[in-house]
Amino acid sequence: MGDPKKIRKKYETPRHPFEGERIKSENQVVGAYGLKNKRELWKAESELKKYRTNAIAIQASLRLGDARAVEQIKSMVGRLSRYGILTENASADDILTLNVQSFLERRLQTLVMRKGLARTAGMARQLIVHGHISIGDRKVTIPGYKVLKTEEESVNYASNSPLANELHPMRMVGENKQGGGAGAQEPEKKEGA
Repeated sequence: MGDPKKIRKKYETPRHPFEGERIKSENQVVGAYGLKNKRELWKAESELKKYRTNAIAIQASLRLGDARAVEQIKSMVGRLSRYGILTENASADDILTLNVQSFLERRLQTLVMRKGLARTAGMARQLIVHGHISIGDRKVTIPGYKVLKTEEESVNYASNSPLANELHPMRMVGENKQGGGAGAQEPEKKEGA
């Protein structure tokens, strides 16, 4: 048997863990996006930090006249524009103005909620984990999956899911959102009354 690969964290924890203001703001973001725990938020923050650090380094090398810097910026902006985080004609300054919400908005869980396939972020997470959501023909069970801009339109209920049936009581598509939610039914009127 070989030595297993060392598993590394994909996030950095806060340097000062008990700051009241930071804890409040993190709790608001975790609640708004329906994250499982703060670790998911820290992953998005670490990804944002990585892009910002690279953008600053590329800007510095651009000022020194490095020819590769222009291509590096185009590559980074191209990657972010494929995910719909930036536009295609953005610059390194636009990368520095990004915030963590920009990355959280591209998660599958958030897009399922925004498209109206689920009432809440928690329900969106449950639908994804239980295999009721697909992107095109492929079922995706990872709530933190970053959806490409080209895949965004194909996010829908899985074809083999009971929710694919339009008459399902939990169905939340478009015009069914009226009144008290998807499961709300109007009371039947009796003929004699």
